[in-house]
Amino acid sequence: QVQLVESGGGLVQPGGSLRLSCAASGSIFSGYTMGWYRQAPGKQRDLVATITSGGSSNYGDSVKGRFTISRDNAKNTVYLQMNSLKPEDTAVYYCNARRGTWYWGQGTQVTVSS
Repeated sequence: QVQLVESGGGLVQPGGSLRLSCAASGSIFSGYTMGWYRQAPGKQRDLVATITSGGSSNYGDSVKGRFTISRDNAKNTVYLQMNSLKPEDTAVYYCNARRGTWYWGQGTQVTVSS
């Protein structure tokens, strides 16, 4: 069993930056692929980024070049650095852990607005 707690969301102006954190507990963090997904009102949940236990990352097309995912296995934490934020990045951002079974955090709201 894995528990995930996101933090770092909030309100930011277009062009600004935010860093999301996801703290994991309850299992062996280093063996899991970790990821961030987001869901805007009325839309499906979409991939933002994933990072494997070996450090290989993958990004959704809409965030490539602006967002960076990283992980610190010693702290059981995965991060999402978001730069050059746009209003269309507004969504609830969910942390994900998977190793066969998928686990989700409760989500953190990110709002990009002037």
